[in-house]
Amino acid sequence: MTTSGKEFFPEIGKIKYEGKDSKNPYAFRYYDKDLMVGEKTLGKWLKFSIAYWHSFGNISSDPFGKATKALPWLYHNDSVKVAYNKADAAFELMAKLGIDHYCFHDFDLIDEGDDLTESEVRLQIISDYLLEKQNEMGIRPLWGTANLFSHPRYMNGAATNPDFHVLASAGAQVKNALDVSIKLNAENFVFWGGREGYMSIINTSTKIEKENLARFLSVCRDYGRKNGFKGTFFIEPKPMEPCKHQYDYDVETVLGFLYKYKLEKDFKLNVEVNHATLAGHTFEHELQMAYDNNMLGSIDANRGDMQNGWDTDQFPIDIFELTHAMLIILENGGIVDGGVNFDAKTRRDSTDLEDLIIAHIAGMDAFARATIAAYRILTESNYAEWKRNRYQSYSKGLGKDFSDGKLDLEDLKDFALEHGEPLQISGKQERFEQLISMFI
Repeated sequence: MTTSGKEFFPEIGKIKYEGKDSKNPYAFRYYDKDLMVGEKTLGKWLKFSIAYWHSFGNISSDPFGKATKALPWLYHNDSVKVAYNKADAAFELMAKLGIDHYCFHDFDLIDEGDDLTESEVRLQIISDYLLEKQNEMGIRPLWGTANLFSHPRYMNGAATNPDFHVLASAGAQVKNALDVSIKLNAENFVFWGGREGYMSIINTSTKIEKENLARFLSVCRDYGRKNGFKGTFFIEPKPMEPCKHQYDYDVETVLGFLYKYKLEKDFKLNVEVNHATLAGHTFEHELQMAYDNNMLGSIDANRGDMQNGWDTDQFPIDIFELTHAMLIILENGGIVDGGVNFDAKTRRDSTDLEDLIIAHIAGMDAFARATIAAYRILTESNYAEWKRNRYQSYSKGLGKDFSDGKLDLEDLKDFALEHGEPLQISGKQERFEQLISMFI
C-alpha cells in the first residue's frame, strides 16, 4: 500500500466514551456506541458517516474572501499524491472517531482529469487505494455520488440540460462513479440535482427537462442493477441554490416525480436538515413525509442559521430539534437503508484541525443525547398515548366507518346536522413541547 507515512492528527488519540461528567473535549459524553437503546445499540440507530467533501476538501473560501483553511493533506503538486494524502487523513479521522462509513462525490476522491478518459484512470487509481484501506480498517462508503454541478459544462444542468452532449457527458460521469461505488462496496448511491432546475421560465421547457431527468435516472438504475449494484438509489431534495428553482424541491415533490415515472421501487429520499428549512419546512416534517410513504433512505445531518438565507451546513447540535427528528426515526424503526451523514463543515474562522474533530464529537454526542431522550419519551411518558388520543374519534363509531370507506358525503352531512357545532379540542402543543424539554 502506498501511503503518505504521515499522521495528520498526531496529538489526538482514539476518542472514547467518558460519560456526561467528563470535561475532556476529546471524549464522548453521551455517545456510547454499545449502549442499548431499546432493541438496538446507539451505534446501530446512528450509523454515522463523514462527508469527504466538507471534512477533507473544504478550505473555506467564499464569494467575499479567499480560503482560510490550510489543510496539510492538500499540499502537493501531484493530484494522485494529494488524493492519497486525503484518503490517509480521512481514514485516520474515521478510525479515531469510531466512524465506519464515509460519503463521497467522485471528484472529492481525486481531482477531475483534463478529459473523460483521464478522469476514469484517476478514479481507478484512487479507488484501488481506498479499497485497500477499507479492507484493512473495516470501513466502507455509506453512499457515493457524481458531482454534476461544479464543472462549467453543467451551468445549465446535467440530466436536464438543453444540450444532449452535456447530458451524455453526465451519463458517462455517473457510469464511472457507479463503477467506483460498486468496486468500493458502497451501500447506496445518491443523485443530488444541484443544477437540475432553471433560472428563468422564459427560456425553459420544464416538461422536456423533467422527462429527460426521469429517463436519465432510469438508465442509471438499469446500469447499476446490470452490474451488480444491490443498494438503494437516493434522491436528495433541495428547493433552490444554486438554481432559482430545482425540480427536487422537497420530499413530496420528489415523491410525486418518482411515482409519476415509476421509479419508486429503486429510489428513496436522502433528507438534509438545511435543505428542509430552505424549502420552508422543518427537518422533522420532511422525515415524516418520507416515512409516511416508506421512502426514507438516509439523512444528511447539519443545521442552518435562522439569520442566513442560504445553506450554511453547520454541525448539528440543537438537541430540541434533533429530539423531534429522533422521535420520528425511532417511531418508524430507524433508518433502514442509509445512516447519519455529517454533511457539515466547520466555520470559516475555525482554522485549526482540532476544530474538525471537536465538531464531529459534538455532533455525535448531540445525536446520541437526542436518541436517548426520544426513546425515554416513547417508553416512559404519555407521549404516544396523547398523540393517539387526538385521533380517537376515528377509531370508533361513524368516525371509524369513514376511515374504512363506508360513508359518503350525504352521511357526513347527516352527522353534522345531528350533532351540531363541534366542540373545541385543544391540540396541547405546549404540553408536548414541555414534555420533550423535560427529557432532554
